[in-house]
Amino acid sequence: MEFRHLGNSGLKISEIIYGNWLTHGSQVENDAATACVRAALDAGITSFDTADVYANTVAESVLGDALAGERRESLEIFTKVYWPTGPKGHNDVGLSRKHIMESINGSLKRLRTDYVDLYQAHRYDHETPLEETMQAFADVVRQGKVLYIGVSEWTADQIRAGHALAKDLGVQLISSQPQYSMLWRVIEGEVVPTCRELGVSQIVWSPIAQGVLTGKYLPGQPLPEGSRATDTKGGANMIARFMNDDVLGRVQELKPIADDLGISMAQLAVAWVLGNDNVAGAIIGASRPEQVVENVKASGVVLDAGVRAAIDEALGDVVQADPGMTAKNAPASRPA
Repeated sequence: MEFRHLGNSGLKISEIIYGNWLTHGSQVENDAATACVRAALDAGITSFDTADVYANTVAESVLGDALAGERRESLEIFTKVYWPTGPKGHNDVGLSRKHIMESINGSLKRLRTDYVDLYQAHRYDHETPLEETMQAFADVVRQGKVLYIGVSEWTADQIRAGHALAKDLGVQLISSQPQYSMLWRVIEGEVVPTCRELGVSQIVWSPIAQGVLTGKYLPGQPLPEGSRATDTKGGANMIARFMNDDVLGRVQELKPIADDLGISMAQLAVAWVLGNDNVAGAIIGASRPEQVVENVKASGVVLDAGVRAAIDEALGDVVQADPGMTAKNAPASRPA
């Protein structure tokens, strides 16, 4: 396992991060979830990402149970706040001081830890003054409940404003967590250049495009049973943007590239995102331990310029690179 600094901080994280979105507490049973976490630890993964909204807080509890007994100082645990949780009342959402203060306490209990290494704003809250949000984050840092702060799916301008306030408050905003893959490159135009300037790293989700880049979805063919595309609990909605024959056909053209390198298509996809020097880590999920074992082999794989050019040629115009998609996909107001 390779390790990278997160932003301009002294914190190092594993470049492969285990995440439990759409799996723990939802798609897989607890025993299987624990087996996946054990496989991640055995493979050298030390960084684990979750959020209070995943399975409406249950995912945090499953991860906390799975990591129980591990040396806390040897782990980096990340979680997030913003989306509705619990009974989803009018204050059970957003980045108000009230919701942040209550949410961090709940997350720590579920994760069975005294602190999290990284606490992230899961989206930008247009209904709360940014100053209020950043002051609350600064306070949980000073209380020792959080070591560093980050954001997820914020635009370049939002990151710049949040980073400036954090600096004024004496706390470190060091990470951005966006979607990023060979197919979804919307951060490259604005978010990545801004973050490079500010000393902020990307920890990216969906590097395999929710499984599309494994090549298991074939154009014109039935969906594999039990796959993300058949998951009615949310997975099918997230993967829908890629589920057309044009995209799936182009993805199949990546197979000879992976074969020539002696790696799987999933490993090729993860190695591709790790080739961006602003990416500190790629988040992988799993419903089976063998998926963890397979994907972690991407750590340390370097794709040369010729390979990256071949990937670009294979995918052609199915790549989404419009930087405006970050704002377009973000909620304009708190979800009810």
